[in-house]
Amino acid sequence: MFEEDWMKRFQEAWNAEPALAGALQQINFNSVIAYGFENEPQPTGVITVENGHVVSAGAYNGEALNWDLRASADNWAKWASKPPGMMGLGVAYTTGKLKFLVGDYGAMIKDPRMAGPFIKSFAAMAKA
Repeated sequence: MFEEDWMKRFQEAWNAEPALAGALQQINFNSVIAYGFENEPQPTGVITVENGHVVSAGAYNGEALNWDLRASADNWAKWASKPPGMMGLGVAYTTGKLKFLVGDYGAMIKDPRMAGPFIKSFAAMAKA
């Protein structure tokens, strides 16, 4: 998970999902988002989102990040096989199973224009 080929499949799944890419396009969402594993010094994979769509995806290479999401390999695998809903992600965050090393989970989840697509990003992971 989060290796180069997987990130490219994630990019395709993200861009194919109107409730994700389309919804973020409506709010002109731009961001650099990294994904990785807890207790590692740097993330594994990164995507660059412009106007809601992933324009590049691959291995992390020192990019400046807006978001850096970390979890255990077991939790990532669980969420990719059965994407969590809003409640599941809230529990994962509050129990420390999902960590935001960069980015403000609280501000994001309070904004329905971002919270819904964030949930959908886990469904895109399931298709990667």
